[in-house]
Amino acid sequence: MRLWHEELIPLLPRQQLLGQHRECCAMRGNGWGKKHRVVDYVFKYSLHDLELYHAKVMQEMFNRGYKVSSEWFYRNYRRKHINTVPNDLIPLIKEKVYLEHDEVYMHECLENLAKKGIIIEKSNLR
Repeated sequence: MRLWHEELIPLLPRQQLLGQHRECCAMRGNGWGKKHRVVDYVFKYSLHDLELYHAKVMQEMFNRGYKVSSEWFYRNYRRKHINTVPNDLIPLIKEKVYLEHDEVYMHECLENLAKKGIIIEKSNLR
């Protein structure tokens, strides 16, 4: 379980991008608040912050032509079996959502990807 550094989202291979979407869906559903050492920092923020991060992932999926269930683009949507009322669309923001997504975390993410055989050059980052 990992949320990739936000700057890596546009550069993630298909498998990691789709995995990130599944991870966000799980965390927005019954996984919200369930501790895991790699993503514990997320729970210091609001669920809305996870929605903002997830919107970045979904926008990249959309940019690549992947299908995303439209309900995930709405604030407060948690999954079909969780009784919530989705309301406004999640805004797309340019700013960083998580302060923990710094240079140290970027290096950690790049090393993790490299162990999987995925090399992303820092020069490709925006």
